Amino acid sequence: MNTKELVCLAARLADSKKAEDIKVIDLCGLSSLCDYILIVTATSKPHLDAVEEEISKKLKEQGYYKLNRDGGDSNLWRVSDYGGFLAHIMTQEARDFYALDKIFSFGKEIDFNKPVKKAVKKVSAKKPAAKKASAKKPTAKKAGAKKSAVKKASAKKPAAKKAAAKKPAVKKAAASKKAAASKKTAVKKTAKKK
Repeated sequence: MNTKELVCLAARLADSKKAEDIKVIDLCGLSSLCDYILIVTATSKPHLDAVEEEISKKLKEQGYYKLNRDGGDSNLWRVSDYGGFLAHIMTQEARDFYALDKIFSFGKEIDFNKPVKKAVKKVSAKKPAAKKASAKKPTAKKAGAKKSAVKKASAKKPAAKKAAAKKPAVKKAAASKKAAASKKTAVKKTAKKK
């Protein structure tokens, strides 16, 4: 069962418990939060409990468990995270106040009662003889590529030695500058003493 089928099932389960104003919003590719949002209105705390319990229980039977849950014993709003979708079960007061419908208005609303169309993968006919012939050619190229890679690596090694040879010269120059600076200060000190 894919995520779209799962969120539509959760919406139908909420509908079976008489939840109101049920919306499934498709956010695929639009949000890093999740792929779908389910927003449901419950009329009271017991109704909120019943809707949440129904969705949780039936999805567990299908083998899907909540990754996280927020709202605990809240009288207004509960959120269940199922990975690919979030189920927001809230009272009308909370729904009006938080306006999740407006926040996620950039997504496309889905009719959860319609059957979900499954994507059909196209399988093209493959020629086994062509695969064997093409499998032999890259091996010959790989051997040639290895040889050229070895040549390139050996060509680069002397350049690395040259760079290593330059470093001590730079250190010597820096050391000679420091020595010259210390000589100047020594000369200045002796001049002051006279």
